[in-house]
Formats: sequence, C-alpha cells, structure tokens
Amino acid sequence: MFEDLLGLPFVDGGRGPDKYDCWGLACEVYRRHGIELPDYRISAYDTRKIGQQITNSLPDYIEVKYPLPVPCLMAIRVNGSYASHVGVYVGNGQFIHAYQPTGVVIDRIKRWQSSIVGFYVPGG
Repeated sequence: MFEDLLGLPFVDGGRGPDKYDCWGLACEVYRRHGIELPDYRISAYDTRKIGQQITNSLPDYIEVKYPLPVPCLMAIRVNGSYASHVGVYVGNGQFIHAYQPTGVVIDRIKRWQSSIVGFYVPGG
C-alpha cells in the first residue's frame, strides 16, 4: 500500500506527491485510509515549535498503550526532551516515516523504541 512512497526525498514542508516531511507523510498515509488529518505547517527544523504543537494537539488524539492496526501515529523524540517527529505504524512491528537524509523509509519499532514517546489515534 505504501511501496510508491518508499525512497521519496525528505523536504521541509513536503506534502507530496513526490516529496514529504514527516507530518506530510503521516497525512498521506491517513488519507489513503480515508482519514483527513489537520495540516500543521511548521518547519521540520523548528523542533521546539513541533514539540509545542504535538503537546497542544494531544486532546485531539487518543493515546493507546500499543500500536493499533494501521494507521496509528507514533510520536518520536529525535533531539531534546520532547517529541518532534512522527511516524505511522504499518503493522508487523514496523512504521513508515520521512526524515533527513534517507527520505521515506519503513523502519522497525524496535530500532527506535527508546525514542518513541507514544502511540495515538485521531478522535480524542
């Protein structure tokens, strides 16, 4: 379902169809499941502002203890003490995300376990 996204470049503010940042990719994955997420237009490099937006948006999402069947947002701490990156769980212990320098990839949750802040679904 996401093979056409793999390998696309990470671009700050990327909303597709040929480039994505992490939130733009999350929006696309959810769109493919018939769910529209709000489009937060924040530079991917403004980690403080992203962290604030994630915190401010938490009432709009339900935190789940474990990743639910697709799609399930993952808040990830990359730099600093707060979440500033997102991915989407795609099943089998894997998630899809876009980041610099690799672009869109599918990664193992186990590899990022210590950086995962939580799992969320829209609808809080």
